[in-house]
Amino acid sequence: MSDAIPSKTVRSSRRRQQEPASPGRSSQQQPARPQSWAGKTPQEILSRYQPGTAPPLKVLEVLIKLFNTQHTALEKTVSHKTRQERGQFLRRFFRDLKQKAGFKTVPDPRNLGQKHIHAMVQVWQQAHLAPATIQTYLSFLRGLAMWMGKHGFVRKPGHYGLSLEEYQRHESAQRDKSWTAQGIDAEAVIAEVCQFDLRVGASLRLMSTLGLRRKESVQFRPFQHVMPFSETGLPENQQLADRYAWVKGKGGRVRWIPLDSPVQLAALEFAQSVVDGRDAHMGDPRRDLKRNLRRLDYVLEKFGITLRKRGATGHGLRHGVLNDAYEDVAGVPSPVRGGGPVSPELDRAARLAVSQLAGHARARAAGAYIGTIIKPGGRPVGSPEPKGNDDDGAAVPV
Repeated sequence: MSDAIPSKTVRSSRRRQQEPASPGRSSQQQPARPQSWAGKTPQEILSRYQPGTAPPLKVLEVLIKLFNTQHTALEKTVSHKTRQERGQFLRRFFRDLKQKAGFKTVPDPRNLGQKHIHAMVQVWQQAHLAPATIQTYLSFLRGLAMWMGKHGFVRKPGHYGLSLEEYQRHESAQRDKSWTAQGIDAEAVIAEVCQFDLRVGASLRLMSTLGLRRKESVQFRPFQHVMPFSETGLPENQQLADRYAWVKGKGGRVRWIPLDSPVQLAALEFAQSVVDGRDAHMGDPRRDLKRNLRRLDYVLEKFGITLRKRGATGHGLRHGVLNDAYEDVAGVPSPVRGGGPVSPELDRAARLAVSQLAGHARARAAGAYIGTIIKPGGRPVGSPEPKGNDDDGAAVPV
């Protein structure tokens, strides 16, 4: 669970994105090709495996080995987690074509047809898989089609008989997912958790004050990951606090969180009092990362913090911090908290602040936490003009 703190000479987000910040983005971590593939293009390698003669699952393994590191839309590599999940799904998909969808033989991946996808979508529906899961599966199949040069082969969900309600995803939050919105007293719950598991309680306090993800809170090193502004490499005109917390989030993206409030400093001091040493992280050193995350989830469930029981998860602490951050800049509550319209300029500035605090590169990503953009006039940006009495004021996802 070790993390390397970036050099203070890094001075721009562009430079940070170019650096191999995580194994998921490092070319040095790419799986080595077989020696017999040296100097050959993917097309030349695949030409050795003729459809109808080469075992289909063998061809699939070749495709996975050649292309599974690639992102489906951007020119970058994907994380080890995505590679593992995508590879596991594709192997299972072709096995299930025969075992569950009733096909007599497994097709060569290059001969995959619409009938195969239609059949498997029906299998997934009958298994009552969540719409988000089916969306992910179709995305993995789009990646496979892209590897074979068949862009656009995998159609939109509606083509496979999925209704709008089954596959529509909202990019923007439709409700306030914070603990406060669910009537949960965060301080009281965290205090109870601390009596049961001090480390988990300290991690929750970091989540509730710094807006960390659960994994980030477990990996956080309360001594090593805190440093003076002069060592952050940020421009002097961006200084908001004397000390900053360094956090490495999804995709290896690094962000600096200003420690500018008493509650943040108190949470940090509490975390420092819990760990065993100056180089220690928040997780129990006797457990690996996976087991520490399971422990955190178990403790939250023990104290009733689940979607089923309270309508919230540990991630709701992060939502609370980010919604508060929007209000600090905009001067009004966020859209999901019923805030009134603000000027586009102020709304964008607030969203950019939320995105930076959350560790996202785009201001638009803030919508996943704070809701749809509201413009003067009370309508979400991009929504149609109201007609007659049909305007119910519902937010439209952007």
